[in-house]
Amino acid sequence: MLSAVLLTLTAAAATGCSNGGAAGRPQAAGTAATAPGRGPGAPDPKLDWKSCPPPSAGEDNGGAAKAPGRDWECATLHAPLDYAHPDGEKIGIAMIRAKATDPAHRIGSLVFNFGGPGGSGVTTLPAFAEDYRNLRTRYDLVSFDPRGVGRSSGVRCLDDKELDAYYAADSTPATKPEQTALVGRVEAYAAACRQHSGKVLPYVGTTNAARDMDLMRQALGDGKLHYFGVSYGTELGGVYAHLYPKNVGRALLDAVVDPSSDPVQSALAQARGFQLALGNYMSACTQTSDNCPTERSITDLLDRLGKQPIPATGGGTGSPTPGTGGTGGSGGTGGGRELTRSLATSGIAQALYSKDFWDYLTEGVEDAENGDGRILLSLADAMNGRNQDGHYSSLQASLNAVTCADFAQRYTAEDIEPKVADFRKASPVFGDFMAWSLLQCTGWPVKGEWQTPDVSAKGAAPMLVVGNTGDPATPYEGARTMARELGEGVGIEMTYRGQGHGAYDSGNPCVKGAADAYLLDGKVPEPNKVCS
Repeated sequence: MLSAVLLTLTAAAATGCSNGGAAGRPQAAGTAATAPGRGPGAPDPKLDWKSCPPPSAGEDNGGAAKAPGRDWECATLHAPLDYAHPDGEKIGIAMIRAKATDPAHRIGSLVFNFGGPGGSGVTTLPAFAEDYRNLRTRYDLVSFDPRGVGRSSGVRCLDDKELDAYYAADSTPATKPEQTALVGRVEAYAAACRQHSGKVLPYVGTTNAARDMDLMRQALGDGKLHYFGVSYGTELGGVYAHLYPKNVGRALLDAVVDPSSDPVQSALAQARGFQLALGNYMSACTQTSDNCPTERSITDLLDRLGKQPIPATGGGTGSPTPGTGGTGGSGGTGGGRELTRSLATSGIAQALYSKDFWDYLTEGVEDAENGDGRILLSLADAMNGRNQDGHYSSLQASLNAVTCADFAQRYTAEDIEPKVADFRKASPVFGDFMAWSLLQCTGWPVKGEWQTPDVSAKGAAPMLVVGNTGDPATPYEGARTMARELGEGVGIEMTYRGQGHGAYDSGNPCVKGAADAYLLDGKVPEPNKVCS
């Protein structure tokens, strides 16, 4: 499980993760022991495709994103809110598509989930569609906002001003009173989620999202679900394959979640992953620059920010997030806001999701050491789903809701405190931050479904599982575990020796060539293929 702070969808790489389920596990509301289909006599799902509206502040990138062009169509899938009562109340699942450019050789639809959990596929797919231009020749490109995300009844908890304070507050307590204060903030956040989104909270878990995808497959007219899952989207794909192994078509899982890890194991692995990525960044930086930060200089900076935040004001600076424009102004990165330790840690982590952000990290740390927190704050805002107008998307609230609906574990400060030393050993920079993020489901009003998810998929078609050795958010080892747990002949592992979160969008021709040959022509790579 990625933390509610660090698990996100970046503008440079789609991410996301949570972990989940075992036999005999407690079940969340709306889940059943088996996956029910449509109730007797229930109509087939229908889609009414129309031109797409512009994105709202409730979606990723809010007012910064543009309305999709004329190639794109949007529709709403009406799915049961509670699959235990399939003929009861419905929830609308927002979808988007661009039709195949070579319809004579069309395979079907290719459904994308870009991670989170909490990322809006409706806004992300058009923004990155150029990366999938080759796939679009033979597939309709399709994505969606999973239930509880963006246009699909996106979860809301705190207002924008309250979220500014929440993300700026100390998240690495060093004393008992600080621990008590952190627990109080987390519990107040959970109470606000219940107040504003309590109706959907029991039904937003991964199992129900997988069921929605099978309804989606039917509504799209496809006999098999062809799927491209990134980060948390790999977990969703694994759970789908477990529930509907005979319905799996060609499926690519990229930036793979370890389905065997509980929240502590996952958070600890992620602390190591971000530390590894930070080391890789610093090594590369010294080859091109004389003002690179060191681990010591970063930990010293974070310690100083913990005692005294610095200003993040001014007339505006170029945003390190593509497509978000400048910062500054009363609602943006400026307006009297400060860079705190928590925000700086989020900003540094955000920069490690892609090599494209490394230069911003170098500049941002140097500026912060000189008393200017604007760049690191802008990176933190991208992590937290805050746009340049000061409005937050539902990204992090949705992430929390899905994670806590999935996982049964509920940790206390007393559970976490003895583990902090191990987290610090794993990462002097991110260890404390990741350890205390385990409080994210404290006080949550819905019970979680599982301990870890079941992704066994005996009888499913081969699924391509791609791990990146330098991935900070979903460490490389998770790909091998996912391939093994999918089952013999189902999980086909491929390795990319690279940096950043994910492999397909890295631009590596070996990865892209093998993945496209699989998705377009059904050519399964030899097991354990390596690209570098």
